[in-house]
This record gives sequence, C-alpha cells and structure tokens, in this order.
Amino acid sequence: MSLPTLFVSHGSPMEALDAGAAGAAWRALGRLLPTPATILVVSAHFDTRIPVFGSAKRPATIHDFHGFPEALYRLDYPAPGAPALAEQLAQGLRDQGWEAETEAQGLDHGAWVPLRYLYPDAQIPVVPLSMSATRGPDYHYALGQALARVLPADTLLIGSGSLTHNLGHFRRGGAESPGYVRDFQQWIQHRLRERDMDALLDYRRQAPQARQAHPTDEHLLPLFVALGAADPEGTFSVHHDGIAHGILAMDLYGFSRR
Repeated sequence: MSLPTLFVSHGSPMEALDAGAAGAAWRALGRLLPTPATILVVSAHFDTRIPVFGSAKRPATIHDFHGFPEALYRLDYPAPGAPALAEQLAQGLRDQGWEAETEAQGLDHGAWVPLRYLYPDAQIPVVPLSMSATRGPDYHYALGQALARVLPADTLLIGSGSLTHNLGHFRRGGAESPGYVRDFQQWIQHRLRERDMDALLDYRRQAPQARQAHPTDEHLLPLFVALGAADPEGTFSVHHDGIAHGILAMDLYGFSRR
C-alpha cells in the first residue's frame, strides 16, 4: 500500500516557533501515517525553470526570510538527504520526456517548518523538489502525474504552499478574516470532494475572489503536484482547515495513491 500525498499550508515562518492548531494537526498526522522511508517535498519557495531535485547528502536548513526574531534563525532541521532517490526521480522524469536536474539544494522554510512538527526527530531522508512559478496548475498537475509513475510507494510526497496567500492583507494586520478567505477555502474543498479537476485547474477564473486569495499562483501550485500524484478515484481527507493571522487558510489535505 502506498503512502498518501499531502498538501500542507505552511503559513508564516513564525509557525516554526508556535504553529498553534495547525502544528497540532501536523503532529497528529505524523503519528497517524506509516513512517515513510523518504520524503519528497515540493515547496512554493523553491522555484526553478525545470524540475530540480535536491541531491545534498545533508540538506542545509535555509532561513529564507528577514526581520524575524533571532530564535528563528537558530532553528535547524538536520534531516539527511537521499541523493540516489533524487537522481532516480530525475531520471524517471527524463525517461518520460521531461527536462529534470539534480543539485545540492537545502530545505527552505516551506519544507522544514511543517517537517519539524510532522517528523520532529529529523531522521527521515528528505529530497526537495522545485516548482515553477511561471507555469500554471496544468503543468504542476502533469508533473505530479509523472512523479506518480516513478515515486516509490514508501516515499511521502508533500506539496507545501498555502491555501490562501495575500501578504498585502497580512501586513495590514487585523484579526478579522476577509470573507474571501472562507469563500475560497470552501470552493476548493467542494471541488476536491467532487474531483472537479476542470474547475480546479481553472481556479483563477472560476473560484470566488481567486485573485484576492492568490495575487500570484506560486503558493497554490504545490497542491496540484500532490493532486497529480494521487489516485484520481481515491480518497480526499481534510486534516485541518483553520485560519492563521486572519488571512492564511492553513488547510492540510491528504490524497490516497494507487
């Protein structure tokens, strides 16, 4: 039996210190799932033209943010890498006609923040995989489909982004959530339950206030990788759907694989 694929809304870097209800959901899911042999994580903060698999033996913990408390910069997630798997997956994509490369990439906060809660012992090897912010949902769904053909059953694929991500509203503060946050969240969940891929792939035109929820695509694109790698007839689970900082829908989804 294969491990599921996950979509994790990783929130602000501050979640590394206290992720509240989302952190509790991450911990609970990490205890619920069978222990993976390896983890493949696609983060909205690792952006390249073509798929790049991180092949470092010891991926560095990248503090890819500025102006946060000093305690954040002292955090480390010392998981090992899996260079052989990185090359195996890159070759698997190349065999399907994709361009793909490997390089010694570390773990950005989209990867290591949720992993600190899911697998706090940092013993499971992690391979980061890039996404491409200049390409849309169709490309990333196809990438997930290609990965499904070569991903070992005991590797956990995590797409890490955010179900809503309008940092202009985040910086303006305020405790009350704008209406678009729940509207967009409910639309996405409904379409996922219905497996309405045509609508999901066209979310920028069809979802309510999509451009408010996502002024740019990149934080939703990892969802489509997780979806593409999942069984199209399989189960969909919502493990958490709270709101953080007024505007970040912290949805955590699981999708079964064949």
